[in-house]
Amino acid sequence: MTADTATRTGTEMEPAARKRTRTKGNQLAGYVFISPWLIGFLLLTLWPIAQSFYLSFTDYSLLEDPVWTGTNNYTKIFTDDSTFTKSLSVTFMFVLFSVPLKLFFSLMVALALNKNLRGMNLYRTAIYFPSLIGGSIAVAALWRNMFGIDGYINNVLAWFGIEGVGWISNPDTSLGTLILLNTWQFGSTMVIFLAGLKQVPQELYESASVDGAGKVRKFFSITLPLLSPVMFFNLVLGIIGSFQTFTSAFIITKGGPINSTYMYAMFLYEKAFKHYQMGYASALAWILLSIVALLTLLNFMASRYWVFYESDGGKTK
Repeated sequence: MTADTATRTGTEMEPAARKRTRTKGNQLAGYVFISPWLIGFLLLTLWPIAQSFYLSFTDYSLLEDPVWTGTNNYTKIFTDDSTFTKSLSVTFMFVLFSVPLKLFFSLMVALALNKNLRGMNLYRTAIYFPSLIGGSIAVAALWRNMFGIDGYINNVLAWFGIEGVGWISNPDTSLGTLILLNTWQFGSTMVIFLAGLKQVPQELYESASVDGAGKVRKFFSITLPLLSPVMFFNLVLGIIGSFQTFTSAFIITKGGPINSTYMYAMFLYEKAFKHYQMGYASALAWILLSIVALLTLLNFMASRYWVFYESDGGKTK
């Protein structure tokens, strides 16, 4: 190789070397910028998850070191804990009724607010505002007073000569008050529905009107199919959120009467922070995670039959 050739080769290699160095520098800078999130994720999310999984196989009371017991916690939960079965059945009943009601009510309100009228933004804000405090302890306490034996609901019924009942103290109606409260907290779901309605092309409604379609036909043939991805999103989030319901049951009914509102999250909380059975509570948490994950998977599998995407030209694949 001549001196000129070596010089040209070295000159050609220099830009490539600088490019590699610059790329490594950019990557390092990227890792530095995401390091706060990465450290937080590792220390505050991933590590607690791993610890919880380990503790679910131990006997741990916070006051003593965890003792490995294998699958004893899970065996006891599934074979020798009637409270687990009761709390799970109450939670399933709550999810079964509250999620569809919330979706229906949110969609109806979103349809009513999807109008180009003067002051509509003010109405939307006013309707959404209560949802900002809907899950607070103050609202739960207010709800308890409203549905008490001497509460506002029974006072209104008395105006019409109807004798009210103890809505919270009656096992037949106590869960219904919590379902009603969850339905009332529809603001976030309504906003998502409203955003989805804004994405529906108006040309489709105009074409349907030319063909003689009425409002009902437009709703079922245009609005619902094009809104199905948004509905699916709200359904999944609604199920996940409902399984974690705690504040309303804890403040309003304290799980009673006769455990008729004893939610799974309350059961888990009491095992962990009332009885200090952290290993047992960790096992309950992982069972809850498995149930929610399974239901989410089933929803995704079933979505191909009823969720439609415009980009796919029809049914999902």
